[in-house]
Amino acid sequence: MIQSMTGYGKAELNLTNANFTIEVRSLNSKQIDANVKMSSIYRDKEIGLRKLLSEKLQRGKIELSIWRESSESSAKYTLNTDLIKEYFSQIQQVSSSLSINSSNIMPSLLKMPEVLVKGEEKAEDNEWEEIAKGIDIAIGNILQFRMDEGEKLEADITSRINKLSTLLVDIAPFAKARIEKVKKSLADKLAEIDTKNIDENRFEQELIYYLEKQDITEEQVRLDAHLSYFINTMNTDAPNGKKLGFIGQEIGREINTIGSKSSDAEMQKIVVDMKDELEKIKEQLLNIL
Repeated sequence: MIQSMTGYGKAELNLTNANFTIEVRSLNSKQIDANVKMSSIYRDKEIGLRKLLSEKLQRGKIELSIWRESSESSAKYTLNTDLIKEYFSQIQQVSSSLSINSSNIMPSLLKMPEVLVKGEEKAEDNEWEEIAKGIDIAIGNILQFRMDEGEKLEADITSRINKLSTLLVDIAPFAKARIEKVKKSLADKLAEIDTKNIDENRFEQELIYYLEKQDITEEQVRLDAHLSYFINTMNTDAPNGKKLGFIGQEIGREINTIGSKSSDAEMQKIVVDMKDELEKIKEQLLNIL
């Protein structure tokens, strides 16, 4: 079963002194790209969280956000009294020199830069243990989201692979008829020329070689095998997005070769339909884990 790289998971915690919202988002990416957004008081946990995301989610552009809302502010604000006195002293000097009344300047002083000093925010005891549980819940939710999206992707891709198999069957009669048409055309042209001075053995070898170059039997067999291998790989449990991409490239090569050998208009139409279905499959593969 395939999984999508796109996903979203969320968990909410309501603790005694703080409420937490934990979100995990994931987008498609060639490699793992994990980022963590959280309060600076938990920065020592960041490396462990990146490792956890890599192990659980494996691939994708992933962002873990931990929002903390204190029910009782643990970050205390204090007045920088020394700085306020310095501001006041300077204002009084300027006021005196300009003969301006400075008796009611306290509201203005409180708005001056760095007058209010924020105290260091501290985590409560055992708070991180609860947060870790919430992170596990959010990751579990995003994994389920990826599975659900993967089922939709699998259904769509399977239908397109089946369409390719149908088109491969549809092209067979045209391919056979084309070879017969080529043989007849060659026979008609040979009847118009003098064959007395032609080496018959060499001529037969060249004719067989030419007809083999026009034949698409090998491409049909290989393409059918690739389509079956694609379905089998898609049904494995391990992450298989990259491998499916490689198989898709092989499918494309066979379709292109068939197209280059297709001198028949009806065959070329079928090849165009094959390429259209394959392009849609490739677009979906970009989002598979």
